[in-house]
Order: sequence, then C-alpha cells, then structure tokens
Amino acid sequence: MEGIKFNQIGVSFKGSGSCVPEQILTNQKISQKVDTSDEWIKSRTGISERRISSSEDNVTEMGYKAAKTAIEMANWDLKTIDLIVLATSTPHDLFGSAPSIQSKLGANNAVAFDLTAACSGFLFALITASQFLRGGSYKRAIVIGADQLSSFVDWNDRRSCILFGDGAGALAIEATSEYDNLIGFNMRTDGGRGSFLNLPSKNDQNSIIDNIDFLMGGFSSIQMNGQEVYKFAVREVPIILEKLFKETNYSSDKVDWLVLHQANQRILDSVGDRLKIPREKILSNLEKYGNTSAATIPLMMDEAIKNNRIKQNDIIATSGFGAGLSWGAALIKWG
Repeated sequence: MEGIKFNQIGVSFKGSGSCVPEQILTNQKISQKVDTSDEWIKSRTGISERRISSSEDNVTEMGYKAAKTAIEMANWDLKTIDLIVLATSTPHDLFGSAPSIQSKLGANNAVAFDLTAACSGFLFALITASQFLRGGSYKRAIVIGADQLSSFVDWNDRRSCILFGDGAGALAIEATSEYDNLIGFNMRTDGGRGSFLNLPSKNDQNSIIDNIDFLMGGFSSIQMNGQEVYKFAVREVPIILEKLFKETNYSSDKVDWLVLHQANQRILDSVGDRLKIPREKILSNLEKYGNTSAATIPLMMDEAIKNNRIKQNDIIATSGFGAGLSWGAALIKWG
C-alpha cells in the first residue's frame, strides 16, 4: 500500500489480547529471598504476586501471542495489517523485536518497528500508530506493549525487586473516515529528572589493541528513587489528565473507566481522588502482575474487555508514566 492515501479522519479499536508467563512469584516467595513480608509489600504497593519469564518466554514470544489474540478478536486477515508497533524497553533482540513478531504472525505486508519509552511506551506507541492511520497512509495496525523486566531486576534489592513482573498486551486499531475514537491525547518528557528511574549501560571498559579502548555492551539493574517517582506520578498525572479533559471538553464525571499505568495502588487511588473519579471506576490488576512497564495498560484493558467490564462506546481515560521521565494521557472511546 506504499504511496496510496486513504481519506481517513480517525481510528477505532477492534481487538485486544494479552500474554503473561506461567511462573508466579508471590510475596511469600520473595520474602524467602530478601527481608520483607507479604503484609509490607501489599500495604505499600498493592502487589501480591507477579509473573516471571522462564527460558521459553521472551518479549517476542509474549508480544506475538498478545498480538495474535487481538487480531483474532478483530477478525482480520493477516495480509491486511499494515503496521506493527512494539513498545518495549527489554527487546529479545536489541536491534528490534517487532520484525520477529511480524514474521511469526505471518503479517507479511506490515512494516514493524520497536518504540522505547519505558512505562509510557504503550501509550506513546498507540498515539504514534494512530497518527499513521489518521494521516491516511495505513489502515490497520497492531500496537503491542511487552516487557521482561525480571531480567534487569536486582533480586537482592528489596526496594525494587518487589515491584516488577513480565507480560504483554496488544490492541488492534483501524482507520475510519466516519469518526475518531481517539478523542484526544497529550505527551510530556522531563529528561532532567531521568535519573529517578533508569536502566543504565554498564560501560565496562576494555581494550581492542594497544591503546584503543572500547566499552563492553550490557546493562546494569534497574535504578530507582521510589520516593521521587511516587511524588512525580501523583503530581503530574492528574495535571495532564485535567488538561486533556479541558482540551476535549470532557470532564471526569463523563469517564466510564480510568486505566493508569499499573505501578502502585497508592498512585492509582491518589490520582483517582484528585480527579474525583470513584474507586469502582479505577481499573487495577497490579495485585496479580505487578509493574510490567509497557504492558500494564493493554494487559489491564484486555482483562476488562474479556470480562465485559469495558463495553462498546465506554469512555476510557488512560495515562502512562515512568522512566525518562515521561508521561502521557489519552482519552478514548472503546470500539
């Protein structure tokens, strides 16, 4: 379809999917590794367990399974998919895992690439893919959020190892000339606060020959200032959502569901309280999965769609936030 322009004005949401590893790491099991307890973890984070990838699991495999399920729900012919965007910070292949997912799916007509924005990644990828569809270049896209953070956690650091898990989620989106169910969006970045949450390279120096040095590839474990990240989230997320409501002439009482990046239950509750959104409208599954980075939003949406909580034409306010520091918000109508 290269070079062909379609008369499109918006996007619609056609399918969802998810995949999580089978291995379950409970708080009780973590307390056998580090000095903590189930009560301590749950009271501070809301997390009870998380999924951990085995040797058979990786971002490509999880992303493929999530995308396949979303495509099946959308009832699409694989040949009609034009675009695959994978949001991940932990690719199975550092050069990009989206092409491998494209190949496994058999979506041979789709262009596929990775996008890295950590916990904001899925939302940024969804907005990016939507612009391709809105612009008329492509008609159908799969947006995937998948991460395998367990590979980069310091399992001896009780402050961070309790938080993270692995998983993937995906949405199938389609261009339309009749309406636009991506009602509005906003994205922000503040690199000056990036040191609050990062995954830096090791930069181990070695020598090639004589006095020609190089830096060995590889990464350290996740580095996080939990207190600063918490303060950032509870301040910035309500602000960007309130701004979005104003720009789109919506208000929080018109929202059916609030779907936030699943980082900490206290953050979810605090943002909901600030926006005057009742707790029963705040979707949360981090008790079962922890923080799966780019996967949290689509994983939560797929669960709510499958159990019929999110229904056709429901209004969903969503926000991703985290490393970068980056954060964003989108207002969508499901369907």
